[in-house]
Amino acid sequence: MIVYMNTIVKFLNRGGLFSAAAFLILALSGCTAQKDIKQPLVFIQMTDTQFGFFETDQKFAKETENFEKAVAAANRLKPAFVIITGDLVNKMGDQAQIAEYKRIAAKLDPSIQLYSVPGNHDVDNKPTPGILSAYRKEFGTDYYTFKKGDLFAIVLNSGLISDPSGALEESEQQLKWLQSAFKKAKKSGCKSIVVFQHHPFFLQTPDEKDQYFNIPTSIRKKYLALFKENGVSHIFAGHLHKNSFGKDGEMEMVTTGPVGRPLGKDPSGFRIATVKDGKVEHAYYGLDEIPDKK
Repeated sequence: MIVYMNTIVKFLNRGGLFSAAAFLILALSGCTAQKDIKQPLVFIQMTDTQFGFFETDQKFAKETENFEKAVAAANRLKPAFVIITGDLVNKMGDQAQIAEYKRIAAKLDPSIQLYSVPGNHDVDNKPTPGILSAYRKEFGTDYYTFKKGDLFAIVLNSGLISDPSGALEESEQQLKWLQSAFKKAKKSGCKSIVVFQHHPFFLQTPDEKDQYFNIPTSIRKKYLALFKENGVSHIFAGHLHKNSFGKDGEMEMVTTGPVGRPLGKDPSGFRIATVKDGKVEHAYYGLDEIPDKK
């Protein structure tokens, strides 16, 4: 601003009142424009806290240590939100594991919204209406949308997608709801539409063979086509306990390593994502490698 004022004084000394006024308007407009520039939206994806997995449900000291470290890092980084994409606990319905998850989750700064997502260890590999009711009582709804800045997020219960046979009516309701959610997303004006769920649709390629860690091909094709048709840019998932990436056209399938027990070379950690101008960029960090600033 000092530079601007010096320039205005020069105009005035030369008798250029109109020029000085015009320059002042431009200068102030520039300052305002700089202030109005939207800051990137930052969020953290955690997954597979899975209390009890390290020691086969005998205790969960390591999960406690890791999740507390992850929450402390989130409090330092101050993202717009934290989302935990499933397998909150290892033993479905275990009250001690659920209580520990909730105790540590409650340490998250109240200004940071926390979203929980069901995994197969929370609602079983084949969910039933009774299991879903129990989950909803503990954690709230299992599929929903939310909007943050230019990001429209769709959270799905992928257990109802991977194996719907135990709750066919619930699965059909979620699919019907999803179609209405896409209409809502289009009306929102958001530049980025992303999906969060527990199971990856695929790990590397959309035509890969069926296995435990992906969603069956017959179901996969239907949902991927629906996602692409409605402008989804990214699908964020967990379940694998290590990182994996793939693309279906321009749509990216992001599988994130665990806060809890790893099953590969990637250490326990979480993913930091930045959303700006309709673009989503992301990187995974081990719990001992998390940056000081977002």
